[in-house]
Amino acid sequence: MAEELEIKLSLEPNGLISVLNWLQAQPSATNGDKKSLVNRYYDTPTAELNHQRAALRVRQAGNQYIQTLKTQGEFVNGAHRRQEWEWPLTGPSLSLGLLADTPLGDGINLAQLTPVFETNFTRQIIMLDDGEAVIECALDEGVIVSGEQEMPLHEVELELKTGDPSRLLVWAERLARQCPVFLNLISKAEQGYYLAGIHELVGQADNTADGYDDLDQLLQRLSRAWLEGEAVELKGIDIQLLSAQAKTSGLEQMFSVLVERLTQGESPSQLLGEPELGQCQLGLLASREKQPFG
Repeated sequence: MAEELEIKLSLEPNGLISVLNWLQAQPSATNGDKKSLVNRYYDTPTAELNHQRAALRVRQAGNQYIQTLKTQGEFVNGAHRRQEWEWPLTGPSLSLGLLADTPLGDGINLAQLTPVFETNFTRQIIMLDDGEAVIECALDEGVIVSGEQEMPLHEVELELKTGDPSRLLVWAERLARQCPVFLNLISKAEQGYYLAGIHELVGQADNTADGYDDLDQLLQRLSRAWLEGEAVELKGIDIQLLSAQAKTSGLEQMFSVLVERLTQGESPSQLLGEPELGQCQLGLLASREKQPFG
């Protein structure tokens, strides 16, 4: 079992080339592999894994197969921290025996596991080594498929391999200042479950959740609204407090524009190509890390 720490940024369809060009221009960057990945996710007919906030998949990359189990984990300063188990397979079939010593070993009828959806995409890897951390940047382009339903996939994941975890946010914020991005708390698996019509957005809209401040609540609601293609509910969030924090970060005008557009009913998906969205999300997070506000 390993622990995964990553920041995921969604992009408009034409955004990947801008991100790739910017990353490749960094002195600390080196090109990695480019490969096509086919990912089949499994659950029971009653979606027991989804209820337990876990995701189970078999990934095919060429002639190689890997079975992976991930927990949803927790949201920490813009990044997802998850537990992860990986096993190499000899073929595309799920191996139930490998799950015996994981959290799925008890309480779930593993024999009922069946394919639910797929995430199929091309991945280009760029490695960043700035002397303080090694970060894998995975640029993904493809589709999520469930039955006859499809939704596009355009995103970049920044995953910490070694070093200082705070460098993830540093690099994400730098990228947001160069290319329009959206800090997205919805994983590929959650998108697949939503497309399949069996996803429960646990805690995503809870404005009283323990441990979530106004910024966390805004980020959670932005992600849910992006997934559902709807306007963001701002009621219950102290926008004045966040505006004051934005002012100390040099983001006052940009945050004001973002709030106005959200108040007028524009959804995050309509703002994907605009710089305000990602810069405000990541800039406010970085400001909170440097000097807690309030």
